[in-house]
Amino acid sequence: MGAKLKVAGWVALGAMAGVLTTMQLQANARSTAVPLPLEELQQLAAVFGIVKSDYVETVDEKKLINDAISGMVSGLDPHSQFFDKKSFKEFRESTSGRFVGVGIEIGMEDGLVKIVSPIEGSPAFRAGLKSGDLISKIDDTAVKGLTLDQAVKRMRGEPATKVTLSIYRKSESRTFPITITREEIRVQSVRAKLVEPGYAWVRVSQFQDRTVEDFTQKVADLYKQDPKIKGVVLDLRNDPGGLLEGAVAISAAFLPKDVEVVSTNGQMAESKASYRANPDFYARRGSGDPLRKLPEALKNVPLVVLVNEGSASASEIVAGALQDHKRATVMGAQTFGKGSVQTVRQLSPDTAVKLTTARYYTPSGRSIQAMGIVPDVPVDETAEGNVFAELRMREADLEKHLSGTDEKADDARVKELEKLREERRQKLEAEYAKRGEPLKPLPEFGSNEDFPLQQALNQLKGKPVAVSKTAVERKAEAKTSKE
Repeated sequence: MGAKLKVAGWVALGAMAGVLTTMQLQANARSTAVPLPLEELQQLAAVFGIVKSDYVETVDEKKLINDAISGMVSGLDPHSQFFDKKSFKEFRESTSGRFVGVGIEIGMEDGLVKIVSPIEGSPAFRAGLKSGDLISKIDDTAVKGLTLDQAVKRMRGEPATKVTLSIYRKSESRTFPITITREEIRVQSVRAKLVEPGYAWVRVSQFQDRTVEDFTQKVADLYKQDPKIKGVVLDLRNDPGGLLEGAVAISAAFLPKDVEVVSTNGQMAESKASYRANPDFYARRGSGDPLRKLPEALKNVPLVVLVNEGSASASEIVAGALQDHKRATVMGAQTFGKGSVQTVRQLSPDTAVKLTTARYYTPSGRSIQAMGIVPDVPVDETAEGNVFAELRMREADLEKHLSGTDEKADDARVKELEKLREERRQKLEAEYAKRGEPLKPLPEFGSNEDFPLQQALNQLKGKPVAVSKTAVERKAEAKTSKE
C-alpha cells in the first residue's frame, strides 16, 4: 500500500492490537487425554536433528523450539500467538496500560510520526511537545520509511535512558531537536469532555486494567460540571479491544442490572459462559463495584455509540450489547468483526501462549465473527464521504480467520480482497493527483472538525443526520448459530 494511504489508528505507545483476552495465567498448560500422534512427533524430531546438523550455520536449539511452537500456534488463526520473553513482557505492558517511553499518542502523516496528543504529566508533556508536531528523526534514525510499530519501539526503552527527537512544528515553520528522558508511562485509555452545554463525549481507546476506574472518574467529573447532561456520545472508534471484564463493566454502566452483556461458547466447559451487568462479572475480588460512584442518570441518558472499521473485539461487545438492549443508537461504520476470545496461559515465568478458546455472542445470540456490528445509522468519515474506510482491513480479510462454520478462509478470496484494496488505493491517489491536492488526514477524534461526532450530536438533539452516501453492508462468509 502506498505511503500516502498507510492508515495507522491513533494509538498510545505500547498499545496492543485488537484482542479480547481473558487472563488465565497458569504455571502449566492444560493437560489433555487425547493420544499424541507419534509418527508426526518423530518427524518433528527428525527435522530438528536435520536442521541442527545440516543447516548452513549453527542454529540455537532454544530458538528452533520456540519457532516451532510459534508456527504451531500462529497457524491456527490470526489471533493465537506464542509469547517469548520479550513479546510476553510487551503484552503485559499493553494490558496494564503501563510502559516505559516518552508519553505521546501518535499517528502517521506524510511518512512522519505525528503527535496526536502528549499524555498529561509525561516527559513529552513536560518537554513542551504539542499536538500536531511531526517527528522526523529518532536519535540518528530517519522516521521516513519506518512503520508506526518500528517508530514506537525506537522511542521506548529502559527507564532513565534518553532519546533525542527531531521535531518539525508547522505553526512555527521550524525544526528543532529535543532530548527526553524515558520513564514509566500510564496510558490514559479514557478521554472525556463536555463538547457543548448539555452534551458529553466519552472516548474509550482501549480496554486496559484501569479503564473502568478511569471511565468512572471522568464521567463522574462530567456530571459535576453539568448535572443535567442531556446526551452522551460513547466513542469506540479505532478501539482494538482489550480485557473482557472492562467491556462488561462499561456496558453495565448504561444497562439495567443483571441483563446479559455477552455470552461465550467453545470446546472447554469454562468457555461456555454468560456475562451479565453485575459486579460479580467485572469487579475485582475485594474491591467492590467500581461503577458505584456513577450517577444514576447515566442509566437513562440518551446515548449514541460511535464505531468504525477499527472498532474490534471488546468494543464490539459493548456496541452489540447496547444495540441489542436498545439502550443506544449505534452510528458510524460496520465494525472489524473479531468475535473470538483469547485466553493467555503462562508456560513459564517469562513465556505464555495466547490461544483462541471461544466465540462470543451478543445478547440476542448474534455471532460477530467475520461480520461485525452493523450500525443503526451509517455515517461517513467526512462530509465528502469515506476516504480511508474502504482501505482498512477487517477480520474477514485476514488469512486463516475463523468463519462462522469453523472453516478456514479461502486464500484466493483473501488475495482478491487485497487486489481490490490496491485498485481502490490507486484510484484514490489518482483522483487526488488530478485535483492537485494531497490527501488530508482525518481530523482528531473529539475535535470541532470531527464529522461523525457532529452527526452523533445531531442524533441526540433530534436534528437531521447526514447518513452515509456509500455504506454497503459487508456480509460474513457464512451465517452462524449459537451452539
